[in-house]
Amino acid sequence: MSYGRASRRRFTLLAAPAAAVALALTLSACSSGGTTGGGGDTNFVTGNGGISTAAKGDRAAAPKLDGKSLDGKKLDLADYKGKVVVLNAWGSWCAPCRLEAKYFTKVAKATEDQGVQFIGVNTRDPEPAQAISFEKDFGVTYPSFYDPTGKLLLRFPKGTFKLQSIPSTVIIDRQGKLAARYVGPLDDTRLREMLDPLIAEK
Repeated sequence: MSYGRASRRRFTLLAAPAAAVALALTLSACSSGGTTGGGGDTNFVTGNGGISTAAKGDRAAAPKLDGKSLDGKKLDLADYKGKVVVLNAWGSWCAPCRLEAKYFTKVAKATEDQGVQFIGVNTRDPEPAQAISFEKDFGVTYPSFYDPTGKLLLRFPKGTFKLQSIPSTVIIDRQGKLAARYVGPLDDTRLREMLDPLIAEK
């Protein structure tokens, strides 16, 4: 009898950490905001409000991102080199993504004549139809990669800004370097705080 009780206690102790890990992974899938910083082997600095930035000389190259858009067309990040690229990871299933969508649409339209290109990375939607419906609902006209398994998100190398949760946003400078990141939903004011300094760079 004592052996059975000990086994049950041991199972409970082992199960608790596993449950905590599962919960952490679930929460990271759809972030409502927060602060994320550099650290490790990065040169990134996190300022007030959780916007992480890298000085011009310390920026890492953006990874190669290529594949298909939601409407099945070829989409390649390299085609937009020379522009400031706002790269946003999102999913139609994600409530914070719905909160920020109208702001991204607004800023994308306001900056399209300033050499800015918005690109989405739609992930974990099992079919493109849900994501396309989301875009129609919020008036999104810029393209999005269709990345249901998250394989494009895994191309970001260690020590760089990563699209590590949904939603999160990375801004790439005109030289194709990772310049700024925010994890969580953004409104238009916070998005412009990230974007305007990079538009102004020469």
